[in-house]
Amino acid sequence: MSNGPPASVPIAEAAALKRAASRLSLVPEPVETTTPDGVDYGWVMQVTFVVTILVGAPIVAVLSLNADLPSWGARAEFAIRVGAPIWFLTALAVFAYAKRKQE
Repeated sequence: MSNGPPASVPIAEAAALKRAASRLSLVPEPVETTTPDGVDYGWVMQVTFVVTILVGAPIVAVLSLNADLPSWGARAEFAIRVGAPIWFLTALAVFAYAKRKQE
């Protein structure tokens, strides 16, 4: 059995096909890229989410120590009442940072 190209394929074409096949990658090409004009709102949303979890959750936990929370419903309501302003203030701070640092 021959390891070369089939007889019907010229040598130059076979070499070109082999080079093209070696450049193929299993990693797909990016589907979409963005070049935002102004503030990158995707970055703002992601950073707001992470910072709110890292900073806001401990604040809510500490504030809940002095609150009377007899049921799960009361706990959820407390977390929403206290967590929503923390999330909003975090979003404003992250947006202001992104706006100030934009190129």
